[in-house]
Amino acid sequence: MILKAITIEDTKGLLGMLPTLHAGVPDRIFIATDNARCPKCDVYVKEGDEVKIGQVIGMRHAAFFDQPIHSTVSGKFVGYEKHYHRSGKLVNFMVLENDHKDEWDPSLQPRSDEEIAKLTRKDFSEILMQNASVGLGGSSFPTYVKFNTDAKIDTILINGIECEPYITADHRLMLEHPEEIIAGIMLLQQAFNCKKAKLCVKSKYKDLKEVYTDFLKRYPDSGIELCQVGNFYPQGWEIAMIKSATGISVPSGHLPSEFGIADFNVSTVVGIYQAIKFNRPVIERYISITGDGIKYPSNFVVRVGTPLKEMLERCGGYKNPDVDKVFILGGPMMGAALPSDDCIITKTVTSVIVLNEEKHEENPCIRCGSCMMSCPAKLQPKLIMDAVKAMDKAKIKELQPLRCIECGLCSYVCTSHIRVTDIVRRAKVIAKLP
Repeated sequence: MILKAITIEDTKGLLGMLPTLHAGVPDRIFIATDNARCPKCDVYVKEGDEVKIGQVIGMRHAAFFDQPIHSTVSGKFVGYEKHYHRSGKLVNFMVLENDHKDEWDPSLQPRSDEEIAKLTRKDFSEILMQNASVGLGGSSFPTYVKFNTDAKIDTILINGIECEPYITADHRLMLEHPEEIIAGIMLLQQAFNCKKAKLCVKSKYKDLKEVYTDFLKRYPDSGIELCQVGNFYPQGWEIAMIKSATGISVPSGHLPSEFGIADFNVSTVVGIYQAIKFNRPVIERYISITGDGIKYPSNFVVRVGTPLKEMLERCGGYKNPDVDKVFILGGPMMGAALPSDDCIITKTVTSVIVLNEEKHEENPCIRCGSCMMSCPAKLQPKLIMDAVKAMDKAKIKELQPLRCIECGLCSYVCTSHIRVTDIVRRAKVIAKLP
């Protein structure tokens, strides 16, 4: 069973109708030296050096890829500070003093349409790697890797579903920038030599249907269509989206490309367009800042590296400041909870949710089975919890916790308020052990 109604889903209604505000750029910007995927880093500038927007100022290193670090302002590198990252970890950030001139690195030159028309899939991959393009729906997976497949791609799916409660950033992006989204999809069609593409959105969003039904009339031979899918959570999960949009079931452990499918988040598509057309990395992004803990929930375009504290001020500050707050970067179901507001907006932060804390006492499991019935991956969270408690590694592996997508439904439906998802995360770590 998949939950088809979550009460807090209603909070998206009003926020989704509010136009996006430009947040402005703060006097200091903070760029993480490492992240969840890249634990090591080389820094290419020293304190006092001048920097330009888009300049490569370092290189992150992961197990199978390197990721350039770009400055998102022009100004001066002045040192390091520790702040919370979207992963929930306290990490080092490079501190850039903004000169407010917004001068771009002169080496970043736009491409003409003629130049773009000659690009191969390999060229796309190289450009996206140089611009550190990653999944902007929150995954942070390197985009260029998807271009390195030899599989024949028959269908390109664009994920504009944004199925988690509270978040409306992609919704506003789709309403306000259909030109860039369609241009980005066409670039993907060129790269993969694929005629068929679907922009997937929830069927309840009539405004998106009106905008794209009208806009796509300008491109009758594009092969791009609007695909309305279900209104349930987690419809935005890659496997659920593919099933709804194409009827194809991708088994766990297999890649969509094996079935002729390439899929990308809609914000990622805009990032791809900017990288290919203008040779620019992502320096700003759409985010939602919302929740019952702030006065004025809003949608913003935010410069990457902006401190959350400055954004909260633009939302009018805290509502009920005497009440403890819960800070979630990402959606309320799959986001990371942070211990304070001392965190930085990185390019994979889709939203910040500030809630007035409500304490719930955790009670013993009553074996109601709700966690099993609600799991979209068809796992058995109760049995996984028992195996973790017994530290039965063989049983844990048998129950296949690595198939868990960490959607959070098992915790959400638990009548005993057990943090089931956290326990399954522990099981995933154990399952990877030899």
